[in-house]
This record gives sequence, C-alpha cells and structure tokens, in this order.
Amino acid sequence: MYFEPKIETMAREDLRRLQLERLQATLTRVSRNVPHYRKRFAEMGIDPDGFLSLDDVRRLPFTTKKDLRDSYPYGLFAVPLRDVVRLHASSGTTGKPTVVGYTRNDVKRWAGLVARVLTAGGAGRDDVVQISLGYGLFTGGIGFHYGAEAIGAAVIPASSGNTRRQAMIMEDYRTTTLVCTPSYALHLADALDELDINANALSLRHGLFGAETWTEGMRAKIESRLKVTATDNYGLSEIMGPGVAGECQERGGMHVSEDHFLMEIVDPVTGEPVAEGECGELVLTTLTKEAFPMIRFRTGDLTRIMPGECPCGRTFRRIGRILGRTDDMLIIRGTNVFPSQIEAVLLEVEGITPHYQVVVERQGALDEATVEVEATESVFLDRISEHQNLVERLRKRLASELGVSFRVRLVEPKSLERTDGKVKRVLDRREQPGASCPG
Repeated sequence: MYFEPKIETMAREDLRRLQLERLQATLTRVSRNVPHYRKRFAEMGIDPDGFLSLDDVRRLPFTTKKDLRDSYPYGLFAVPLRDVVRLHASSGTTGKPTVVGYTRNDVKRWAGLVARVLTAGGAGRDDVVQISLGYGLFTGGIGFHYGAEAIGAAVIPASSGNTRRQAMIMEDYRTTTLVCTPSYALHLADALDELDINANALSLRHGLFGAETWTEGMRAKIESRLKVTATDNYGLSEIMGPGVAGECQERGGMHVSEDHFLMEIVDPVTGEPVAEGECGELVLTTLTKEAFPMIRFRTGDLTRIMPGECPCGRTFRRIGRILGRTDDMLIIRGTNVFPSQIEAVLLEVEGITPHYQVVVERQGALDEATVEVEATESVFLDRISEHQNLVERLRKRLASELGVSFRVRLVEPKSLERTDGKVKRVLDRREQPGASCPG
C-alpha cells in the first residue's frame, strides 16, 4: 500500500535527477538567505552554481548541533519570520534548545511525508490512530497527528502520560493503530494487564514506534503482548520531525523519503563516506524545506544502508535500525558497547523484564558498569539462591556476547523509572569521547 505510488516507486535515475535539481535550488537559497551558510561557502570557495553532480555534496561543510545552538533562535532561518507559521524546538537538555521553523508549504509537505510512513506501516483511512507521543514543542505528536489526518484516519490525540486512561481509551475507542515510543508500548502493555484488559480482545492491528533505539527482541515482545505488527520509523526535529523514514510491511529497513532528503553515511570520526552496507553516522541534507533548510546535518545517529531492493516495490533506499548515537556509546575498558546491544542480550534471558538501566562509574583508574534489570514477579519472589543463579547467568551471557564484564543487579518489578517519552537507559558518570559503530 502506497500513499504516493508514482513518487515512491520512481525510477532511480529520475530520482537522482530530481534530487540534484532540488539540491541546486536549496544551495542557492541558503547562500542568499542564511548568513551562516553564506559565510561558510565563501570561506570554502563554494559556488552553488557549480554543483553538477550529487557527489559534489561532499565538498559542502557539515552542519552540527553546535551550529544550531550558536544561531539560536532564528539565525539559520531562510525566510522572514512573517512567513513562518509553526515553531518547534528540541528539549535543550544539553544546552540551548534548537529552534526550527516551518512555512505553510513545509507543514503541508510534512503531513504528506508522515502519511507515507503511516501508510507503509499498514494504516489507512479506516483506522483509528491513537497518538501517545508528546504534543507541544516536541515534533512527534503533532507530526503524526497531521499525517494521520492526511490519510483520512480517525485520530485520537492522546498525547503522553496518564497511562491507565490511555489503556482504557485503547479498549473503549477501538484503537487500531498505536503510535508511541517502543518502551512506552511495553508500559501500556503493563497497564492493560493491571486493568485486566485482554490484548486479544482489542482492535489493535498496527504499531508504529520510534524516537529511541530498540531491538528486534523488543519488537517481538511488543508484538506478542499487544498483538500488533510493529514497524520502525525515524525522524528528528532538526530535519523535520517524524516522516524522514519508515518501515513498510516487509520490515526490512526504513525507506528514506529521498525526494526530500539526501542521505549519506559517514565515518563518525573522520567524516569520510563509508562503503554501502557499513555502519556509520547518518548525515542528511534537506531538499525541499523552505523555512529551515539543513545542509549535511550530522544527526549523531548510527545506522547503515540496507543492500538490495525491497520486495514492496518502493525504490527509496532503506536504512537499518538505529544502532545508537555517537554520544551514547559506552567505552568500558576499551570496548565499545551500545545500550541496544545490552538490551538484545537481556531479552533472550527468561525471568527478567525489558526494563533496565546501565550505571557506569569510574573506580580508581578502572571503569565499572552495573546493569540494573527488573526481575519478573515470580522470580523476584523466589529464593535468594535462584536470584544469584539468574544474576550469574546474565553476567556470563553479557561477558560472552559483548566482551565486557558487567555487574548485574536484579531490582524489584516496576521499580525503574517509567516515562512516556524517551527512556534514559544509561546513567554514565564519566566523560565520554566520540563514538564509532559497534563491532
């Protein structure tokens, strides 16, 4: 099922021609209207009219979050503020928030791109879509809201929080499609159990999840507990919000809307391109954004381009699951470890839940990492000797799979923090250098 079949199945040659035309137009616009890019282009001797190939994009400077913060709030806008009809912003947890703007055309395009993702994930005009993402300055909730309306679906703007009420809404309103973070989906599943609501009796069929890293093991847990087909999707506020990429029903990677975004995968350290299929940092250039165009934005997200064509017929290339971020990788005694790798191991062991946190501290000259994981009710009430056996099995499994010696501590069920937003998996009390892909 397609939202825009002629575009989503466009011949690669035609797509590349369209990308080049839109890239040239974007470069001309930012060089004229954005002082930051005008200055950088002048310093590097870049003439926008000289770009005759998509490969020339490598000559352009990267844009980083620091550039966005240094230009706070409106320094990177390419249109006058009177032409901006919407403002969103990041949380600003690591400094000033990054403020992004949208023209009327930007908002319309955004809705269409999210509609593509929803359609690819199985949703249609006959669906009831419950959006359990935050609204407000966060792009997630309102982005999916407009996209769901664009496909003609009935929208439940549940927003975030009040989980027990959301579970009852899911039952009473006969929700068919759930949109939220993967960790919150499992939190909702817990609420259904507490309310004695049988997931098999719900109308749920599809779930679109994103905004945080998750694993195939977590996908299996969500599908088993909520009885949905779970698909992954990707977006970020600096580029647009949700709608940049999403999985189709084949679930073999997320199709990037390449008619609107030019993507590269680069080495996180050197910034040089990596071979297709290799892991690296995702870099995106917007091709149609009017208010807030981005040139070679370093997302900080680690992924890879999936090889081959997708059986669904879409010709847009696919990226794999986000493996982690360049700023959340743990380096423990010289070994690189991502939370998603830890999660993958934990989900294969019986007796524990998918809720965990990694606490990293430096003891003298050495790093010590403790995995705190919730035991299931039955295990937690079991004998101390059984606790010790489970802890030892987990410790050995983590060491064998990841090459790192972790301490493991079982904690009481539902004792770790729950959130309706992104879950903070790592409590790292050390300063960390830049990251690379997991080996």
